[in-house]
Amino acid sequence: MTIRRHVWAVSAGALALAACGQPSSDESDTVTSEMPDTASDRQIVQIDPENDPRVWLEEVRGERALDWVESQNERTFDRLRGDERYQQFYDQALAIYQSEDRIPYGSYYGGYVWNFWQDAENTHGLWRRTTMQSYLSDAPEWDVILDLDALSEAEDRNWVWRGANCLAPDYDRCMLTLSDGGSDAAVRREFDISDRAFVEGGFETPDAKGGVSWVDADTLLVGLATSEADTTTSGYPAVAYRWERGTDLSEASEVVRGDREDVGLFTFRSEDSDGTVYMMASEADTFYDTTWWYLPEGGEPMALPLPAKSSIRDLYQGELVFTVEEEWTPVDGGTTFPQGALLSFTMADFVASGELPEVKTVYVPGPRESLGATGATRSALLVAIDENVVGGLEAFHYADGQWTSDTVPVPDNMTINLSSTNHREDIAFMNAEGFLTPDSLYTVNAAELTVDQVKSIPDRFDAEGLVVEQHEAASSDGTMIPYFVVRREDVPMDGTTPTLLYAYGGFQVSIRPSYSGPRGRLWLENGGAYVVANIRGGGEFGPAWHQAGLKMNRQRIYDDLIAVAENLHERGLTSPRHLGVYGGSNGGLLTGVMYTQRPDLWNAVVSAVPLLDMLRFNQLLAGASWMGEYGDPSDPDEGAFLRSISPYHNVDANGDYPEIYLFTSTQDDRVHPGHARKFAHLLEEVGHDYLYYENTAGGHSAAANLEETARRDALLYTFLMQKLMDDVDPLEAGTSDGE
Repeated sequence: MTIRRHVWAVSAGALALAACGQPSSDESDTVTSEMPDTASDRQIVQIDPENDPRVWLEEVRGERALDWVESQNERTFDRLRGDERYQQFYDQALAIYQSEDRIPYGSYYGGYVWNFWQDAENTHGLWRRTTMQSYLSDAPEWDVILDLDALSEAEDRNWVWRGANCLAPDYDRCMLTLSDGGSDAAVRREFDISDRAFVEGGFETPDAKGGVSWVDADTLLVGLATSEADTTTSGYPAVAYRWERGTDLSEASEVVRGDREDVGLFTFRSEDSDGTVYMMASEADTFYDTTWWYLPEGGEPMALPLPAKSSIRDLYQGELVFTVEEEWTPVDGGTTFPQGALLSFTMADFVASGELPEVKTVYVPGPRESLGATGATRSALLVAIDENVVGGLEAFHYADGQWTSDTVPVPDNMTINLSSTNHREDIAFMNAEGFLTPDSLYTVNAAELTVDQVKSIPDRFDAEGLVVEQHEAASSDGTMIPYFVVRREDVPMDGTTPTLLYAYGGFQVSIRPSYSGPRGRLWLENGGAYVVANIRGGGEFGPAWHQAGLKMNRQRIYDDLIAVAENLHERGLTSPRHLGVYGGSNGGLLTGVMYTQRPDLWNAVVSAVPLLDMLRFNQLLAGASWMGEYGDPSDPDEGAFLRSISPYHNVDANGDYPEIYLFTSTQDDRVHPGHARKFAHLLEEVGHDYLYYENTAGGHSAAANLEETARRDALLYTFLMQKLMDDVDPLEAGTSDGE
């Protein structure tokens, strides 16, 4: 597939943001302030964050809150599941999710390919392994290590798989992470591969956020948010302990302690191909500022001499490989390394001296490049590198104090994901996909620099007549914002094409072309167009692209998406009647802002597992960890800005809004369901049209198994079909009240 690239420039237009005054503590939520606007008299609903009348909806398991949730779900089900298309969409999506011809993605270590698999019969899933030779065949013979359905039934728990951490080089002892219902909090239990059983009297942690790392067969480093003293204000571990086999966890000895105001402290094991092991920890002072620690056995922790904005990528040939997300001059008067550079130094030299060794440049990305996954193999350090949001792969080698590289031949115009590497092996796994190109799994031979396709999925939808284009739109400050369009080649450019616009815009997360069977089958096959906007806040062009929209600069991110939407209208692909916008988590905040700032651009808004109350987000679950991204509501300047964009605090009682569909999960212990609950309740009170759905399990993904995932998709696309495709909007038909 060839991606067509065009440039379309259009001004985003000026936004008139009404400044909300600070309400007094005794103002109720029903009081509104009149705010004249050129179009109409605005009445912004005033909400005091210290006296929020909907705070009862933040009681996740509160009886009153759950009764309200149940009534909202019934209302939404009446409307969406009552649509004859819903069941068809559900069946189609579930068939794709449960299809036996999916790629069984795995990790290669210890002579086996390890895979976790869910299907119609194994809803909780199977953890299994096979040999590489068998894996590469058309019908691998799998050895089931753990049946999670049987375990869930035996223990009467809704176990959701969160991964395995197995001790090299034998990989016979593993710490399994299991979540009850899909929350981030989980238990870690020691498992014996040979016995296919949990180790009696072995390591087992209480249910908590955090993690464990193997030191040796009888020792773990443990960080768990189990008590106030050991937990940061963000809800993550603040202390790492050394836990010896045969002792109680309460007897573990403290290794390193962070601050309670940190985001969290997390240990990890870094291992080189020769078996050299370094125990390390990252103390996340903020979401983007980190103190890195080397934890020598029997010695005091040693802070690594890295800048605050840096990320350790891997260990290769004795070199600690890292990126810097800020310009860095480690020695006064010495070399300055640019933001985004991939660098290294010899770890053994640091351990011996405690001083920063010579820093070497591995790679410096260009202005339209960004670094993706990095993984060390026995013969090369593999690094995925995107150029203008299209993937590539480089193999780096280190010898005689110098880095060299070779380009690995990968498919053109694809998203390249380096899915699995291992220090002791030369075979790595790589996935390639595009909007219209189904996923294919490749093996990468790091020694020979060859790539072989070994598995692929069949077409999940009919892509005949569909095209992919890449365009650009000028944001309000002139920055060119790239975006992809997937559409039928013959659509009339008269504004009538139902179009779904997706974006994220935060946390340096890159949104790249991806293949989705349900999206293609339920939306594209039915005549819809799909658009992905690579707005600032993401990582598509490195740290600078992300940092341009941090904190009080965040309006740039929203202006970027507005520019793309206006560009779609100007080009004639779609119009406000047929355009919807969709985002989840931070993207749910994004679409919430689109709802309040530019309701004229859309006929449907979807806000999934969202942040919406930006004056209390830091007090809810993991919210305090995100102040590095959004700012501090208690800071006078940052708080005033957050009030100006907070969707929950900018609803106009007299506003003319499109219908919004909010969905979240009761089990989400990352983004509090109270955000979506309170926003929906506010809209209910002032009489604006909305739908609300809350899954009672599933964590931050809003789905804990394949059936729930299919249900989530069927509800979503039924809503979009009603709003953007049908000749008569359901609101005009009088169905918005669910009566």
